[in-house]
Amino acid sequence: MAQGPIIGIDLGTTNSCVAIVERLADGSYDTKVISNAEGARTTPSVVSYGKNGETLVGQSARRQASTQPERTLYAVKRLMGQKFAAPEVAKFAELSPFRVVEADNGDAWVEIDGRRMSPPEVSAEVLRSMKATAEAFLGEPVFEAVVTVPAYFDDAQRQATRDAGKLAGLDIKRIVNEPTAAALAYGIEKNESERVVVYDLGGGTFDVSVLDISEGTFRVLSTNGDTHLGGEDFDSAIVNMLADDFAAEHGVDLRKDRLALQRLREAAERAKHELSSMTETAINMPFLAQSPSGVPLHIERTLTRRAFETLVDDLIERSIEPCKKALSDAKMQIADIQQVVLVGGMTRVPAVRARVKEFFGREPNKGVNPDEVVAAGAALQGAALRGESDVLLLDVTPLSLGVETGGGVFFPIIARNTTVPTEKSEEFTTSLDNQSYVPIHVLQGERPMAADNRSLGRFELTGIAPAPRGVPQIRVTFRIDANGVVSVDAKDLATGRAQQIRVTPTSGLSPEDIERLVAEGAANAGADEARKAAAELRNTAETLLYSTTAALESYKDLVPDELLERLRAQCTDMRALLDEGADPEHVRNASMTLEALTMEAANILYG
Repeated sequence: MAQGPIIGIDLGTTNSCVAIVERLADGSYDTKVISNAEGARTTPSVVSYGKNGETLVGQSARRQASTQPERTLYAVKRLMGQKFAAPEVAKFAELSPFRVVEADNGDAWVEIDGRRMSPPEVSAEVLRSMKATAEAFLGEPVFEAVVTVPAYFDDAQRQATRDAGKLAGLDIKRIVNEPTAAALAYGIEKNESERVVVYDLGGGTFDVSVLDISEGTFRVLSTNGDTHLGGEDFDSAIVNMLADDFAAEHGVDLRKDRLALQRLREAAERAKHELSSMTETAINMPFLAQSPSGVPLHIERTLTRRAFETLVDDLIERSIEPCKKALSDAKMQIADIQQVVLVGGMTRVPAVRARVKEFFGREPNKGVNPDEVVAAGAALQGAALRGESDVLLLDVTPLSLGVETGGGVFFPIIARNTTVPTEKSEEFTTSLDNQSYVPIHVLQGERPMAADNRSLGRFELTGIAPAPRGVPQIRVTFRIDANGVVSVDAKDLATGRAQQIRVTPTSGLSPEDIERLVAEGAANAGADEARKAAAELRNTAETLLYSTTAALESYKDLVPDELLERLRAQCTDMRALLDEGADPEHVRNASMTLEALTMEAANILYG
């Protein structure tokens, strides 16, 4: 029997969110998005690794990015299950202040101080944070979760997500496609039948799904998308524009300076957000670099919404072709769609909303919170798995699955947009006389040649009885479970000999690696928590010191000189403690003293 509730987690590229389904007094159920320790309903998917071994997650990690960009990791979801040689990885790495490196198996990992980490290890830190948020709210341990992924994630990316869950101490009961989860939350209280398009443009990925919702049954008819299109690309467009203009004017490429690059990224993200509600925004970054002669260089400019929209028009347009393909695969016209639901923070951009309205010929539905609806849908699926809801979810596989045949041709066995779970078989034969084994190369993708698709694994069916070519009958069976995870078996119909492969994770972590990391995490939990607490205490102290120092000049004429001198002396002492890395107890005591002095000053000012 499951221990505790099954929580729903939206493991996002930019932000993550956790939700649960609560039983109300009248016996009904209600979906609740849980606020984190800072009171926010979403948590930045940012992880920072300090020099002393402490690990910060969320807003506290994000604050470290300005001073320790090479130690602060963000958007790592984009590296999940990805090969280092992929062009998209190279593009991502070029504009990332932290190091992206090639693992032994060719996957893209990250590196800090010589320590290499797989994307699932980093994502596990975010999942642990979501788990802790839920446990603090519920007052009991949480062991199980439903986690969402982009609909267009392939098998390797889904496996990597499951690995992250294991490392975080979570049994992932179901992996649900993000647009499907959003549709679940949107349509849970709808009594009428509807055909719905979910347009999901998040921080790192784009998905579009066509669904039929009817009396508690959610049937995905088709899905399409782009796993390398999202808010990070919009930010990068602004970063590159600013860097190119700066290089043209001053001859300095800011992308080669990690601190300057991080400041550019923060300014780009801030400008993008502000232009969703304003027609123009100011971008001011003093002392960003130095000229060869040592003259300080700055950026001071205004970015209009119109200029921004021109800059990202090609990115917005890239989302339209998948919409066309999804409608075509669902065998529908635009007129057949009753609702268009917007999901993901990037759908707040006015130009995105306008293009969606133009393409679908209708005003998009604004009845859901684009940042929270995916987590809410995941929680509803968790409740259904516990028998607390009669919702029936019928999802699809996003990409075709098949094998390599003679001449390097890809032969699909399960077509994309097939409802899962599913199973399908095809029969093959040998290509040589007296062939004693058959190699099986499992692939996923939509290209006609095997080399152009994603390789999921290889195995051999051996012990085939000698016979002329074309005579043996080899049945290859593909199975996809409800999470979209693949297994394949091959059977010689003459001898009954069979061989099976359950496609293994390509995250670079073997089952032994996962068990080792889980054990290390458990053994070091106390020390890790102490380091985290020390880091958070230091951050709080730094903030208090900064605000107090900034305020001293403002009220120096309004408080007694004696109190002012004590404040200044305490600020000096605290700065020395922080600079020398004093133990947490000394920092805590100094903070309490400074806080008491600031309260004394406030009482004089406002008493």
